[in-house]
Amino acid sequence: MTTFVDRVVLHAAAGDGGNGCASVHREKFKPLGGPDGGDGGNGGDIVLVVDPQVTTLLDYHHGPHRRATSGKQGQGNNRDGANGETLVLPVPDGTVVTTLDGEVLADLVGAGTRYVIAQGGRGGLGNAALASTKRKAPGFALLGEPGEAQDVVLELKTVADIALVGFPSAGKSSLVGALSAAKPKIADYPFTTLVPNLGVVEAGDVRFTVADVPGLIPGASQGKGLGLEFLRHVERCAALVHVLDCATIEPGRDPLTDLDVIEAELAEYGGLGDRPRIVALNKVDVPDARDLADMVRAEIEARGLQVLEVSAATREGLRELSFAMARLVADARAAAPPAEPERIVLRPRGHKEQEFRVEREGDRFRVLGDKPWRWVRQTDFSNDEAVGYLADRLARLGVEEELLKQGAQAGDEVVIGAGDDAVVFDWEPTLESGAELLHGPRGSDIRLEPERRRSK
Repeated sequence: MTTFVDRVVLHAAAGDGGNGCASVHREKFKPLGGPDGGDGGNGGDIVLVVDPQVTTLLDYHHGPHRRATSGKQGQGNNRDGANGETLVLPVPDGTVVTTLDGEVLADLVGAGTRYVIAQGGRGGLGNAALASTKRKAPGFALLGEPGEAQDVVLELKTVADIALVGFPSAGKSSLVGALSAAKPKIADYPFTTLVPNLGVVEAGDVRFTVADVPGLIPGASQGKGLGLEFLRHVERCAALVHVLDCATIEPGRDPLTDLDVIEAELAEYGGLGDRPRIVALNKVDVPDARDLADMVRAEIEARGLQVLEVSAATREGLRELSFAMARLVADARAAAPPAEPERIVLRPRGHKEQEFRVEREGDRFRVLGDKPWRWVRQTDFSNDEAVGYLADRLARLGVEEELLKQGAQAGDEVVIGAGDDAVVFDWEPTLESGAELLHGPRGSDIRLEPERRRSK
């Protein structure tokens, strides 16, 4: 059974906003109590939060569909609907959030880091909030907005200070087990390690994490073996340790060849050229392996790399290796810029920036913009008064004026929004604005009556 998952597709749907309520206060001896419909509650958001106790994306592998609760509908007597609960999804430290096309949305590093992947819909206003000195008793309320729905990719890039890289069976897992309290699976066949193993190491006053990267073979950067699946876990490491097997009996392999092959794969993967390296010549407890280590040591050092002879079986050289890694980690931490608190960035709309635009598409016109589209989604088209209120809002925003500038005529097809949910209607220039000035029963707008249209 799978116990480690480092890449999943998450289908997130935020909660819908609750509808507003259209209600008139009724009380004995108070026939004109006025509107008292409450607002609908806001839908719940879906938020990713880094949790140090979570180390895998397994929960989202088994349950990729997550939905927040919706807001409740408003009620009479000025009672607002309850807000939907925010759905908090814990993720491991080092989780990268991308779109299905690969665009990076967030890089979640550090305990408590949050990112909203789906915003809940806003609740609709009740008729009490829509009342004004001219429209004293609105016979309609606004609908709640649907919550955002988004498909994102969660990709885990392990946050470790040191990465152990090398061929399968080079002894990386054995070193992790010998240096730390981790208990990785160890066996005498290739690809024993199918997931990265993490261990915590203390050397003096420096404490750091070590991860072994499984499955690096020639062609790993192109997807052979397991390398492409786990090379991403090297990206966040401060330094690399080449674990070279000095006791291998495979033909065509030796420490120098292994070093060249792994370096070529790291270069092909990209982005790791600036990481400091250490070479650990492993398994020197074997007599022939020690002789081989003595032979290749000088040539590796000539390349500017620090070389240590170690044995996970006898623990020879592990203390020197741990302190060498600690120095690299300490240097990396000292060179890192100081952590800054997360800042909230506000981007107000420019003074002359348009809130909508009109595009001509042959014989029809399309109105695009967040505000018109939001208003359309909040409108109950079964209520004529609500439709008239939408027309007044669009007119005040300048939509009708822009349509006239672009040559729209009565009867032309106008589309508001994009996609399958767009609203299409035959446009008629507003002859009378301000439905609140026109007398009629609640829930009606005499401008929409067929007889009145023909009389104009």
